[in-house]
Amino acid sequence: MANDGTADKPMSILEETVSLTLERRKAHGGFRRLTLNPPGSVDFSSNDFLSLAASPRLRSQYLHELREAESTSLGSGGSRLLDGNSTYAEELERQIAAFHGARCGLLSNSGFDANVSIFSTLPQPGDIIIYDEYIHASVHDGMRLSRATKKTSFAHNSVSALKLILESLLPTLNSSSHSKTPSIFIAVEAIYSMDGDIAPLTAIHELMNTLLSPGTGHLIVDEAHSTGVLGPRGRGLVSDLKLESHVTIRLHTFGKALAANGAIILCTSPILRTYLFNYARPLIYTTFLSLPTLAAVKASYTLLSSGQLESKQAHVTYLISSLHSRLLALDSAFPTNFPRHLLQVPLEEPKTPIFSLQSSKPKELAAYCQRNELMVRGIVAPTVPLGKERIRVCLHGGNTEKDLERLVKVLGEWVEEEVQGLRVGRSGELGEQRAPLARL
Repeated sequence: MANDGTADKPMSILEETVSLTLERRKAHGGFRRLTLNPPGSVDFSSNDFLSLAASPRLRSQYLHELREAESTSLGSGGSRLLDGNSTYAEELERQIAAFHGARCGLLSNSGFDANVSIFSTLPQPGDIIIYDEYIHASVHDGMRLSRATKKTSFAHNSVSALKLILESLLPTLNSSSHSKTPSIFIAVEAIYSMDGDIAPLTAIHELMNTLLSPGTGHLIVDEAHSTGVLGPRGRGLVSDLKLESHVTIRLHTFGKALAANGAIILCTSPILRTYLFNYARPLIYTTFLSLPTLAAVKASYTLLSSGQLESKQAHVTYLISSLHSRLLALDSAFPTNFPRHLLQVPLEEPKTPIFSLQSSKPKELAAYCQRNELMVRGIVAPTVPLGKERIRVCLHGGNTEKDLERLVKVLGEWVEEEVQGLRVGRSGELGEQRAPLARL
């Protein structure tokens, strides 16, 4: 018996229920575990796109920010609406908003909290939310709490699908039975985290201008994965396309390329910012960000806005092209009757550092890479749709050409081992042709 006397204690009804649920998840291959990355492994997994998390330059800037703010309390002391606000936070908010070309911003404890705040609060009764089918889980949680009358999805990144939905709504929008014209909220992500593809923001903006009356449509863009990666000095996709004044709400998070945590909601109007901190529960009923967190955010933005990270951003862009070329070479080395379900490489060069390599055995492939000290993750349903399982490869400012060479070599070796296993199991179904992978 354990020292606490619980070894022989029967499980409660709750424990039995959740235990059965977890067993079902294990049986379907969706069970999650907390793991630690082995020391010395090459990072192809994290969202630390600029490799700032271990940057001596960022660490030095962070310590400088803390020294400069010695008169500011370490802890915020409470909700921002009570005792948690500070001059430091307000100045940082203005600096970040100015960097991104926004009229104003509102800091949030996390990107998840920010999305829940936006979608549970801004849409009013009678309003309509139209969202990309691949939108983040936090948006779904926000919409569950929303007072919007209608919430509907459109096919991923399909402007034509969005157009059909908007056209179907026009009779309702133009109806004289409404006491007020409903607002239409269109929710997308700048970069989608599992596929690495980019939202067609310009086309969506033009469609809204064509079909919707002025002031009716509101575009909301989650820039979590584009912050620090896209646009001039990492300002994001909206700034890259010069759409700052046309996107009602932008969400920039600090926990990916900026190696901090927290987020900011950028608004085209101060009244929206005021409304949020009056009504958004995740912003009101929680202790606000502490000074160490704010200082980390400020340190990252100092490096970003001063151009000190442009070389890292350029290196990531170079690595995208290099890895894609290597993957195409690997793919062309496979025999013509190679079972493509084992590994599918993108034919078009990605525009972001996120590569989706689809595989029918994502967990096995990821485990093989990890045994070779290459950190990639297998992504399975329900995170991605059934039949779209993959390993997700993320590139970083700290990755090297040698890292890419090693990754592609290991991918090829795994495929060759799998193919050999199929040959043994199915006695020559694939013929005797072998893929010349060793030279890659």
